[in-house]
Amino acid sequence: MSHRERVRAALSHQEPDRVPMDLGSTQVTTLTLRAYRALRAACGLSPRRPLMLSTVFQVVRLDEELLQYLDIDFRPLFYRPMRRRPSAGNADTFIDGWGITWRRPRGGLYFELAESPLAEAGVDDLESYAWPDPLNPDRLAGLREVARRLHEETDYALVGPGMEGGFFEDAWMLRGLERFLTDLLLDPPFVHALLRRIVDIRKQMFGCYLDLVGEYLDVVYVADDLAIQNGPLLSHALYRAIVKPYQQELYAFIKERCDAKLLYHCCGSVGSLIDDFIEIGVDIINPVQVSAEGMRADWLKQRYGDRICFWGGIDTQRVLPYGTAREVRREVDRLVRELAPGGGFVLGPVHNVQPDVPPENLLAAYDEARIVGRYPLTS
Repeated sequence: MSHRERVRAALSHQEPDRVPMDLGSTQVTTLTLRAYRALRAACGLSPRRPLMLSTVFQVVRLDEELLQYLDIDFRPLFYRPMRRRPSAGNADTFIDGWGITWRRPRGGLYFELAESPLAEAGVDDLESYAWPDPLNPDRLAGLREVARRLHEETDYALVGPGMEGGFFEDAWMLRGLERFLTDLLLDPPFVHALLRRIVDIRKQMFGCYLDLVGEYLDVVYVADDLAIQNGPLLSHALYRAIVKPYQQELYAFIKERCDAKLLYHCCGSVGSLIDDFIEIGVDIINPVQVSAEGMRADWLKQRYGDRICFWGGIDTQRVLPYGTAREVRREVDRLVRELAPGGGFVLGPVHNVQPDVPPENLLAAYDEARIVGRYPLTS
């Protein structure tokens, strides 16, 4: 099978020739800069300066040489990140396209949220706020030609836009997490006004993007983290009353404009929300954080495996950074046994690969997947 045929079969709940593998198709399934450099060296590849996908999370776009080395089944169609501007000439502080200030602590790897510009705003203030321009053509320049070439001249499955793509996280970053979660209970009119603004911007962004390349996509990416390690951030009642309707609206808008499968990235313990995700059109859940409460792979497959696909699964909290290569292989074996029968599984790490992951462990994971992920699967 070609890479594209393999992916399409798996995402249609059919068994292809082997389990598809992802690394680098989105900004939450890739490598941090240090991990990227270490992996290229372990593969015997010469050093290369990559394109940064996210300054905040220090993750990079993987180059074609590395993707081919690992035999990855996907290629990304990223649009350009929003422009950012430095703050007070400090290289460790910047303001992103939404007006949120980020700062890297001394000696830190990542940038942390330093200032939420709408922390003290009211509904009337949203009218005059400097929102990002969703129709900025610079973010899409040359993308259609890239998409056409990848679709016609390669056999890879195409994923896009691979970054941003949500509204819940944007809202709390603009407002501040504690204040926004309080608003959900005490100031629903402000929450609805804020979400309305952001969702409308996202719809315009997706509309421009999908009008340009939607016909070439196999998977379209959206993201919003609604959970932590032991459960959702908000009650089911609040989720269903406030957040879910906006998700349903956005996802329907996307699906009206392309035939791609909808991949939803939501970290943490989301098992109790999967029925809702399926109801609003989610085809694939990522990253399948198996270390979180209620996220056992075998249980997820048994309960939801005929209605949703799973993408990810390789534990990045313990196994990849701290396990041996043998333990990593055992983890991959287990995931394939539990999630791959009948198709519906794409193997990859749970979120981005961090600098503390030995590259040998990552190579062991993908090597083992090529061995044990062949259909028909052995017990």
